[in-house]
Amino acid sequence: MCTSEQYEAICKAEFGGLHAKLDRLDEAIRGNGRPGVQLRLDRLEAADRSRSKLLWIIVGAAVTLAGSSVWQKVLGG
Repeated sequence: MCTSEQYEAICKAEFGGLHAKLDRLDEAIRGNGRPGVQLRLDRLEAADRSRSKLLWIIVGAAVTLAGSSVWQKVLGG
């Protein structure tokens, strides 16, 4: 166990430093008035979902166009 003198001499400063680091990490994650890591990650995930849907729409349109082109060639239209 730490004695009172040892706490004041060593432990108090170390705990203060750890507390300051934890506060900075919490601020970075939550944002504290600015977009934090959590909000930025949510935005990136939402953008990725939108991009994925758009990609499937483009692929579907390209396949449909190719299929229509092949069908016209087969029927001679």
